[in-house]
Amino acid sequence: MRQKPIIWITLVLFLGVIQSCNHKKEVLISGETMGTTYHIKVVTGHFTDRDGLQESIQKRLDEINQSMSLYIKDSEISKFNSIVDPKEVMVISNDFYRVMILAEKLYRISGGALDSTLEPIIDLWGFGQSGRKVNPSKIPMALEIEKRLSAIGFDQIEILANSAIRKKIPSISIDLNAIVQGYAADQIAVLLREKGIDDFLVEIGGEMIASGFRADTKNWRVGINVPRTDASYSSIYKVIQLNNKAMATSGNYRNFFEIDGVRYSHIFDPKTGYPMTDGVVSVSVIADSCAFADGLATALMVLGTEKGLSLVDTLDDVECLMIVEGPNKGLADYYSKGFHVLQ
Repeated sequence: MRQKPIIWITLVLFLGVIQSCNHKKEVLISGETMGTTYHIKVVTGHFTDRDGLQESIQKRLDEINQSMSLYIKDSEISKFNSIVDPKEVMVISNDFYRVMILAEKLYRISGGALDSTLEPIIDLWGFGQSGRKVNPSKIPMALEIEKRLSAIGFDQIEILANSAIRKKIPSISIDLNAIVQGYAADQIAVLLREKGIDDFLVEIGGEMIASGFRADTKNWRVGINVPRTDASYSSIYKVIQLNNKAMATSGNYRNFFEIDGVRYSHIFDPKTGYPMTDGVVSVSVIADSCAFADGLATALMVLGTEKGLSLVDTLDDVECLMIVEGPNKGLADYYSKGFHVLQ
C-alpha cells in the first residue's frame, strides 16, 4: 500500500501497560502495515496469548493489503488497473468490494470531491508510485493536466452484483488510499470483538476506532497533531474523547513541495487537477465507521469549510473539525454542530 501521509494522532495515554483497581490492564500490540505503523490497545483481565492475537491481526492486515495495495503487482487492485478491455468483468474479494461500494457513496455525497480514480493526476504531480519525476522548479503543463483529467472519474467504473466491477473506459484506474487504512481499522475492530474483546483502541496510520473503555473505566482520549510543518509528531493541538466511535484525520502539511513560495500538496481538486490552496490544513472526522471517516476527511479538505460543514451537518452521527491556516500562519478552527473537544 502506498504510504499515506500520516497525520499523527497522539494517544493521550502512556503506551505502556496500565494497571487499574479492577485488575484490568492495557496491552499494547504494534507493528507495520500498508507503509505505515499500527498501535492497538486491548483491555483485559487475564490476557495470555498476546503473540497469537498479534499474529491474527497481522494476517488480517496482510489480506487487506494484498487486495488493495498499488505497490503489490499481483494485488487485486493492480490487476484491475491493468485491464484494458472495458468488456472484461472482474470478480473481487469482499474487502475490495466493500471499499468500492463506500468509495462510490463518498463520491456521490461529496459531489465528486472524493474521487478514487485520481491516480493519473497524483502521479503527474509526483505524489504517486513513481515519485516526483517532473522538473522540481516547474508545475505540470496545463495541457497535460487536462489530458489526465479525461482519464479519471469514478462514474467510469461500474459496480456490479455478485462482487464484480468493470471499467467503462480502458484508461481508468483506482487508488483507494484515502479509505483503506480506515477500513483496515474497522476490520481489526471486528476481529477483536469476534475474539471477545470489547474494550480496545485501534490506530492504523493515524486512523482510529475506539470501543468500550480504558482499563481505568474512563473513555479513550486521543489528540490531534498540531497542523504545522515544523511541529513534532507528538505536539498536540486538540484532545478528543472517543466512545464507541472512529476518528480519521487528513492534512496537507506533511506531504507537499514549494515553488516560488507556493505550497503544492498531495490533496487535489478532482475537477481541476490542481492541489488545493484554500487554506484548509487539517480535517478530523468522527463517525461510526473509520473507513467512512477516512474518506470523508479527504473530501472535506477539497470542499473547504463552508461546503464541508454544510455536508457534515446533513449526515447522521458524523462530526468534524476543520483547521484553516491564515495568511499570517495563524490557525482558525471550524467545528460542526456536535463536535466537542476536551482542551
